[in-house]
Amino acid sequence: MDWKLEVVTVPVSDVDRAKTFYVDQAGFNADYDERPMEGIRFVQLTPPGSGCSIAIGEGLTEAPPGTAAELMLVVSDIQAAHSQLKDKGVDVSDVEIQDWGQFVYFSDPDGNKWAVQQLPPRETSS
Repeated sequence: MDWKLEVVTVPVSDVDRAKTFYVDQAGFNADYDERPMEGIRFVQLTPPGSGCSIAIGEGLTEAPPGTAAELMLVVSDIQAAHSQLKDKGVDVSDVEIQDWGQFVYFSDPDGNKWAVQQLPPRETSS
């Protein structure tokens, strides 16, 4: 049996502002935006190619806005990811090169922190 992490809740103060940021600037896909019952708005957004989405909305979490643990995306080309974010107006860090990968960092309008990583090449055995 597979156990898949498929949705992570990200606490935000303004759902529409956050949705606009994630879709128009960060490039996430808008999968779902409904009010299944009184007091609940469930918005599901997925980074391109990801098997895991984020959920923002109303009545989903008691966590204060901006308190999501640092979330990480993994890409194959950190320079392209940096350019895409910067070109869409995201306040993104310069590329940092570490032994365990190359990274850029950004935050959503509420201060939820994101890291984008390009993994280092893996050694192959002969």
